[in-house]
Amino acid sequence: MNNISFTRAENIEGAIKKANNKQGKVKFIGGGTNLLDLMKYRVENPDHLIDINELKLSKIESTEVGGLLLGATVTNADTAYHEEVEQRYPLLSKAMLAAASTQLRNMATNGGNLLQRTRCYYFYDTSTPCNKREPGSGCSALEGFNRIHAILGESEHCIASHPSDMAVALAALDATVKVTGEEEGHRSIPILEFHRLPGDTPHIETNLKDGELITGIELPKKGFPEHYAYIKVRDRPSYAFALVSVAAALELDGEEITDIRIALGGVAHKPWRKPEVEKEYYGKKASRENFEALAEKLIEGATGYGDNDFKIPLAKKTIVRALTEAIEK
Repeated sequence: MNNISFTRAENIEGAIKKANNKQGKVKFIGGGTNLLDLMKYRVENPDHLIDINELKLSKIESTEVGGLLLGATVTNADTAYHEEVEQRYPLLSKAMLAAASTQLRNMATNGGNLLQRTRCYYFYDTSTPCNKREPGSGCSALEGFNRIHAILGESEHCIASHPSDMAVALAALDATVKVTGEEEGHRSIPILEFHRLPGDTPHIETNLKDGELITGIELPKKGFPEHYAYIKVRDRPSYAFALVSVAAALELDGEEITDIRIALGGVAHKPWRKPEVEKEYYGKKASRENFEALAEKLIEGATGYGDNDFKIPLAKKTIVRALTEAIEK
């Protein structure tokens, strides 16, 4: 049994100070819906836990530029059902309600959702090699059972996929993650830069620095309340991670596309989006033909590893379906 110290932070400054003054591995804990599982499996072995539930991060507030700031300790359920989120950012609400179970959404926090770790079978099995768990040991999924694994942005060191539904919608909305740390103080990280592709360091999953704390998630003013869709394809209708998910958002002038966003989940180590490809379709007709061409470009370079080969055509079809549903709203 591992000895673990547990302290409750009373304010943000105190939480940061505790994290930086402790010797050994420190983890902040909010709802604990993923962290506690990882500890039970001995995948995560922290020396210190710092409870952040008493911090003043449990509100959803308007920003000066017309967006919303989602507190890091607001639960996924409270966020999804918040009146302004439902009305102004229905894509986010729908994505969050597609995640996990009611019980988990009632406990899981917004900050924790972004930091949840892959559900790769080999990552959870400490008897098998895993570069994410033990750098340099190898990737068992490459030649193992890899049905749920990545087809884009992967590397020879890791083909795990990121499980969050919330992060996929946030990627489509161009959200920003607010963090606070001892060295750099307050800073903002665009959601598309928050998570990292595996490269040769798959154990480093985000661009957070040691001891930094997520304090909130800022949504921009534009929320695409009219034309949006979130489609999650999974092995069973509820309580399952996405094989492929698509968050689609559009602005239209008649049949002409004036803005378009497509983010994918279940296919990469992070939410997958190509803004440079999206921009090629500004001014074009919102037609199935253009959606199919766009899907081809978004999935360009995808690689299957046997069991997950089906994800390549599935992702293309899901993109077209999501965009079609979005324009029909």
